[in-house]
Amino acid sequence: MSPIMMEVIEWFDQTGTGIVHRYPEQGSGDIKMGAQLIVRENQAAVFFRDGQGLDVFGPGRHTLSTQNLPILTRLLSLPWGFTSPFRAEVYFVNLKVFTNMRWGTRDPVAFKDQQLGLIRLRAFGSFTMRVTQPLLFVNSLVGTQGSYTTDQIEDYLREVIVARLNDFLGETVESLLDLPKQYDEMAVAMKTRLAEEFRKYGTEMVDFYVNRITPPEDVERMIDERSSMGAVGDLDRFLQFKAAKAMGDAAQGQGGGGNGAAAGVGVGVGAGLGMMMPGMLARTLGAPATAPAAAPIVTCPGCQSAVAADSQFCPRCGRRLAATARCARCHAELTGGARFCSACGQAVPGS
Repeated sequence: MSPIMMEVIEWFDQTGTGIVHRYPEQGSGDIKMGAQLIVRENQAAVFFRDGQGLDVFGPGRHTLSTQNLPILTRLLSLPWGFTSPFRAEVYFVNLKVFTNMRWGTRDPVAFKDQQLGLIRLRAFGSFTMRVTQPLLFVNSLVGTQGSYTTDQIEDYLREVIVARLNDFLGETVESLLDLPKQYDEMAVAMKTRLAEEFRKYGTEMVDFYVNRITPPEDVERMIDERSSMGAVGDLDRFLQFKAAKAMGDAAQGQGGGGNGAAAGVGVGVGAGLGMMMPGMLARTLGAPATAPAAAPIVTCPGCQSAVAADSQFCPRCGRRLAATARCARCHAELTGGARFCSACGQAVPGS
């Protein structure tokens, strides 16, 4: 009598990306009485018989008890063409945390920014996940596939994440300019929103990260211009800085060769810019130019018109204005009520 070989069923994932592996990979297998099922610490084994999930085995060595006795297999195989009617499969499920899984927008998504208007955004990040309910995961996502990897589930989860991200941006974010300081809060909120989506397939999102959210290049240029205007701040001080920098550049450019005449030119340019700067500021800021002092005026006693104080006749009615008193000696102008000339000291007649 030949000895019966002990059947050992186990799975080693050499790629690091395998989530589910079925034994056998194709069709169903004849698993005999006493077969040894070895499950690692980071695995679970789901036993299917006659198309139904019967049990989930945790870590350890398990002896399988089926109705597939060797003698019974030979007796019952004749009506089915030497194929046993008692089918069984084992699905090994990897329970480790799968890291470095990527998510991102394939195409830009529309976002209504309260400051910039309707813009398009691209978002990218990463997440980690693991299987928490092996039987539910196999029934809902794997089905009858011989193997299932992270590449297959990553494509589906990416679409789910992007859909929920669109909802989150529209509900909570007001402006693209506020996003960089909200990445951590956004990650926590997104993980909460996605928890139920993962749970219904027997999985759990462990970590969620937002790496960057970027607009198209034309919007980035507009943001750069806006930042530049904010950096200028006080336009008066900015123009002073630019003028001073131009003076320094001119002096350095002309004086670098040690040429005295060239150095003089540089100094002259600097002095010219210094003299031009007030006018530049006045024109830029819209300030009116300083008006010359107005000449003193008097009122014509005849028509009450305003007349320059040094006029002898009114230009409107022709009336002679009061004659200006002058010193008889030096002809200097005398102020009203003066008794002596302030220029030569001559006494004023009749004073």
